[in-house]
Amino acid sequence: MASPKSFACSVIALLFAAHLVSAQLSANFYDKSCPNALSTIRTAGCDGSVLLDDTPTFTGEKTAAPNNNSLRGFDVIDNIKAQVEGICPQVVSCADILAVAARDSVFALGGPTWVVQLGRRDSTTASLDTANNDIPAPTLDLGDLTKSFSNKGLSATDMIALSGAHTIGQARCVNFRNRIYSETNIDTSLATSLKSNCPNTTGDNNISPLDASTPYTFDNFYYKNLLNKKGVLHSDQQLFNGGSADSQTTTYSSNMATFFTDFSAAIVKMGNIDPLTGSSGQIRKNCRKVN
Repeated sequence: MASPKSFACSVIALLFAAHLVSAQLSANFYDKSCPNALSTIRTAGCDGSVLLDDTPTFTGEKTAAPNNNSLRGFDVIDNIKAQVEGICPQVVSCADILAVAARDSVFALGGPTWVVQLGRRDSTTASLDTANNDIPAPTLDLGDLTKSFSNKGLSATDMIALSGAHTIGQARCVNFRNRIYSETNIDTSLATSLKSNCPNTTGDNNISPLDASTPYTFDNFYYKNLLNKKGVLHSDQQLFNGGSADSQTTTYSSNMATFFTDFSAAIVKMGNIDPLTGSSGQIRKNCRKVN
């Protein structure tokens, strides 16, 4: 069983990497068909395409550049799915499990809660190319970050708020090596610390917290760090680097309640992007493979 800390970090990462696929979603979708679904997900510890293992007919998203050796927690979702299947076989989708588990994880680590709209169905395929093209890379500048989110119907405000999920989780050395060895808008002490676990030419898969101040608490220290040039990823520091995101980042750094409110609104909005509902897709028995 994963610890609460690793559970939360893994599930929030899964949620943001998944293609969440506002059709007919409802907060009380399982009230009659599986009334204990949400409590089971919570105690156990998107269209869910990110969960699919590779098959002879498609290469999935797990080895996409932003995910490979970084996206984790699949075993946690497997455990939750097994327990939910035990009480309500083929009723609750893997996509909805991801959405609920992300909400419960954030709340368990001190963050906000929100009403999750339910009724998603699971994708029957996944795409490595789509994941590589659609998931924002850690090397992106502010303009490209904003465009990436805009392409999904999310505003710059949404992007800055959702980036706050990096208050938990960890990053691979390969994704911040260039920043700590080549960039100048980084705190010297942070760069030195990260270099100890990320050599110049080796250790690609070594990991370090995205928020070294409070890595296992969902709070606003991610934004406080940015004001002090302590963003681990290049894309993180872009939110406070003399550009249009500076004002919102500064607000979040001093007003956690505002961050929580905006984050909750943005994640609900993201979860309602083109969901599979009705007769589309399926309810997988096993989140790793189609039925």
